[in-house]
Amino acid sequence: MKFRFVNKILSKEDILEIENKIKEIEKNTSGEIRLCIKNKRNYLQRNMTSRAIALDEFYKLGMDKTKEGTGVLIFILLAERIFEIVGDYGINSKVSQEFWDSIAEQMSIEFKNKNFKKGIIYCLEEIGKKLQVEFPRKENDINELSDSVSIEN
Repeated sequence: MKFRFVNKILSKEDILEIENKIKEIEKNTSGEIRLCIKNKRNYLQRNMTSRAIALDEFYKLGMDKTKEGTGVLIFILLAERIFEIVGDYGINSKVSQEFWDSIAEQMSIEFKNKNFKKGIIYCLEEIGKKLQVEFPRKENDINELSDSVSIEN
């Protein structure tokens, strides 16, 4: 595994299961989902909000480059025990803040109970259901982004 800190919350098998879940979801939608786990802020991020850091990761991962603005990032800042869910413009034109809030609430409960994989899988499945309705897979759809979990120190 790239960084040992992730082992505190997810095993190698968990990461593989999450990546496979993303692949499975994306077979039914034109949406693109990524998970990014960052251990801690770097020096330049010390005064940034977690949302601003998540947005930086969103752009760094090229999630704003999808054809129809259908990228969704689940960002976890592990050392601070916080996460953000970021949707691109196409997603946010059809998905309400209440939807994101409800997912975040359940994910928070799972994380507080140390059920990290369960919380992430729940989040992925709920996003997948919504994307399938709002952004069904098109005939000529291609996988625009990697399905791998991004892990950063």
